[in-house]
Amino acid sequence: MKKLLERIDSPADLKRLDIAELPSLAAELRKLIIETVSNTGGHLASSLGAVELAIALHYVYDAPLDKIVWDVGHQAYAHKILTGRRKAFSTLRQAGGISGFPKLDESPFDAFGVGHSSTSISAALGMAAARDLAGRSNKVAAVIGDGSLTAGLAFEGLNQAGHLKKDITVILNDNEMSISKNVGALSSFLSRKITGRLATKVKKEVESFIKSIPMIGGRLIWIAKRAEDSLIAFLTPGMIFEGLGFHYIGPVDGHDVGALITALRDIEEVKGPILLHVLTKKGKGYGPAELDPVSFHGVGPFEAATGKAKKPPAPSYTGVFSSTLLEIAEADARVVAITAAMPEGTGLLKFAERFPGRFFDVGIAEQHAITFAAGLAVEGFAPVTAIYSTFLQRAYDEVFHDVCLQNLPVVFALDRAGIVGADGATHHGLFDISYLRHIPNMVIIAPKDEAELRQMLYSATKYNRPTTLRYPRGNCAGVDMAGPLKEIPLGKAEPLRDGSDVCILALGTMVYPALEAARELSKTGIKAGVINARFAKPLDEDCISKAAASSGAIITAEENALAGGFGSAVLELFEAKGIRAPVKMIGAPDEFIGHGTQEELRAKHGLTSAAIEAAARELVNGRVNRKKAGGERPE
Repeated sequence: MKKLLERIDSPADLKRLDIAELPSLAAELRKLIIETVSNTGGHLASSLGAVELAIALHYVYDAPLDKIVWDVGHQAYAHKILTGRRKAFSTLRQAGGISGFPKLDESPFDAFGVGHSSTSISAALGMAAARDLAGRSNKVAAVIGDGSLTAGLAFEGLNQAGHLKKDITVILNDNEMSISKNVGALSSFLSRKITGRLATKVKKEVESFIKSIPMIGGRLIWIAKRAEDSLIAFLTPGMIFEGLGFHYIGPVDGHDVGALITALRDIEEVKGPILLHVLTKKGKGYGPAELDPVSFHGVGPFEAATGKAKKPPAPSYTGVFSSTLLEIAEADARVVAITAAMPEGTGLLKFAERFPGRFFDVGIAEQHAITFAAGLAVEGFAPVTAIYSTFLQRAYDEVFHDVCLQNLPVVFALDRAGIVGADGATHHGLFDISYLRHIPNMVIIAPKDEAELRQMLYSATKYNRPTTLRYPRGNCAGVDMAGPLKEIPLGKAEPLRDGSDVCILALGTMVYPALEAARELSKTGIKAGVINARFAKPLDEDCISKAAASSGAIITAEENALAGGFGSAVLELFEAKGIRAPVKMIGAPDEFIGHGTQEELRAKHGLTSAAIEAAARELVNGRVNRKKAGGERPE
């Protein structure tokens, strides 16, 4: 006999099951998710916690006509499996496979593309408004949780939804966690809840009391009912949502699929915005993830039987940042650290343990994090804000207005700069040079290896101006990091290799590929110089100008979008100084890059030593051919 899951290729198949069969289906879903993620890596704990919720939603709703918007999307693996991607689920986050997040172009059941937090309510409200304008009657639901309510965007959506009074359901998947343990006053308020069982008991006792009163009139029954609702709202977090104009329902046990289905059906006739409060456990059904939901939020391949990683973690750039910041902070009491709900992911957990009074986790609130850092800086402290490159995009105005305009010494430690890998387009840090370089007062630096990362972090705390330090995800280069911390002179590049035929100006992760390309070129008589640019801003104008004059041809190499990046800065320099030299730029193309391993994606998009070598040969051979033809321009 087929397993239940093998019979389901769409929500229509799911609806053919009896409700009594659904707990068994949930167990099968969890088994498949664990088996798959143990091989591919992915967001495990969040999706395990939302299995019953995904089942209930697709059992009651008529997707894709009804719209289900998943916040962040790392809780949506069960949703993917139930909506026709069961057979493809083994390709999760692999090149050419399905994405780890909902994507509009992957399935009609993915109502909105996500990857960053707190967008679901605003998007769902827009869909509800569009529905009403078009005269349709479909349902719209936003599933938000995993700490996403700590972001201001979520409250902007709630506020507008309460004002418009649209028929929309917001489902708060409350597991008391984001990526790390939730922080903030809102989290504490949401934790002040009573169980669904106790709430039901209170309601029943109040109802029994009302009915026991003889000859009570209809108006008094209505008043008593309102009093009962007010009591429940007071005892639960419903008060805040009722105040925003929502009908608050819950809390409901998020792992009781029957209760979830009942709740979803009960609210179908309620008009206006509804908030359904669902209580879940992150990592539900897998012991290691239940015990350590933070580590199992996003994992690499692991042994399913034990939960142990298949590959022991190697020294990473994040780890070097972590240990170096501790070293700096020991000697400089001005240094404070800030993160947006990611003390583990950004390497600040040890800092928090060593300097709890100098560590601040602001929740999923990057905009607040930056302005908060500006407030610290204006009072004489040296804040280091550790944020993933892709997430700083959400705080552009605060970087511009609150930090750079006032020239405040905030350090932006941008982890995951460049190609990130399996998380794909929403997470690649390929745009930070482009969206930061044009802001006055900003310094942008990128290390070639872990030793230089140490020196750059130290230097960033000494430059006394806004400074972005961008460094990649992944393992270090394996170089010796011994030695004291020393300040790198502002705007000074590092010549690494002389060459008279072509010069490669490389930034950050592209320095070692540039050196490898130069060695290969030398085997065929091409002399390629290599300069570790170090700075995307300010450029070492003297060093770069001399390199152009001595070699006559330039290659720029960066792991950032070509548009507005480091290569663009070099071209702007040449235009300003009237330097005439052919330039070939190596960088990310003008497109959103999908998911795969870092190695696969770098190879696909030409961010390799082979691509640099090919560009150098093209430049040098082109010069030779022009000379033979008598077409070389005089310098």
